Order: sequence, then structure tokens, then C-alpha cells
Amino acid sequence: MATVLDLADRIGPDRVTTGAVASQIGVTQAALFRHFPTKAALWQAVAEHVAEGLATAWEDALRLGDTPIVRLRALISAQFAQIAATPALPMLLFSRELNVTNAKLRATFHGRLTTFHGLLAMEVGAGQKTGALRGDIAANDAAALLTSLVQGVAIRWALGARDFDLRAEGLRLFDAQCRLLAAEGE
Repeated sequence: MATVLDLADRIGPDRVTTGAVASQIGVTQAALFRHFPTKAALWQAVAEHVAEGLATAWEDALRLGDTPIVRLRALISAQFAQIAATPALPMLLFSRELNVTNAKLRATFHGRLTTFHGLLAMEVGAGQKTGALRGDIAANDAAALLTSLVQGVAIRWALGARDFDLRAEGLRLFDAQCRLLAAEGE
């Protein structure tokens, strides 16, 4: 999995071939196909590996705080940490492999992003119930804004020279977004 993700980061997900993967790990292409019968199966295994890492990071993040705002910040931080640890992730979301040729791969990533959105919406809703966050914005809309924040910063980082600390920049902007979503007097 690490080799595929490393290659995807270095040369782009659409240029990763089973021959390049086999060469990088020091096996024949035939040996690789004994473990993954198709390139699509290889990508699906990568997607499941990434999805598992995301789910674990989110579960850990939710245990870090006793208030919705702290948990929201922990979720956002965990997402940025996972992206920094897997730099190919933003580019995978826009790859031809994902968007055109591999519906199962697309469904896996879409499912993870939907779960992340749901976790954010749940914590926003909890923040609204405690009076920490404005109640005049739908929790799903606020979650969409937060998801967009993560995606925008991640894409800027991935397309650029990675010349800024992804997590620090993302959390700085999250804090600004939270000030905009805060209930009056908070």
C-alpha cells in the first residue's frame, strides 16, 4: 500500500502502473497479480487501507475532547494529519482512476468523505445545542463549510510546493471559521 501511495504522490495516481509497483517492491508483475488479481483490486486495497486510517484517526480525535468545539478541532486536525501522512490523497480524489474507470474506488472514498461530513455535522449540532455555535446555520451547511475548508487547504498544499505546514495552516483557518460560526457572546 505504501509503495502505491508513494508512487501516486511522486508521479500521479493516473501514471501508476502495476509494472512500476512490482518494480518498486522488488517482485515480478506476476507475483503482484497473485496478491491483487487486477489493477482495480490493487487500488481498492489502497483505498480500504487509507479509509481505515482515516476512520481510526477520527475515532481517536473524538475521544480527545469533552466539548463539541474541541472535538471539531480534533477532527479537523486528524484529517490534516492523515493528508500530510498520505500526500497522494488529495490527488487521488481527482484522478481518472477514481472518477472514470473505478466506480468501487470512487464509492469507497465518497463513503469516507460522507462519514467525515456526518461527524462534523454531529459535532456542529452538539455545539449548537450547548449554545457555543450559532443556531441559525444548518449543521449540515456548517459541516460543508468545514469540509470545504479542509479540501481547499489540502488542494492548495498538494498543488503547491508543500511550502507550509498543512496542519497549522488548516487549524488557523478552522479557528477563523469557528469564530464566524460562534454564537453571539461566545
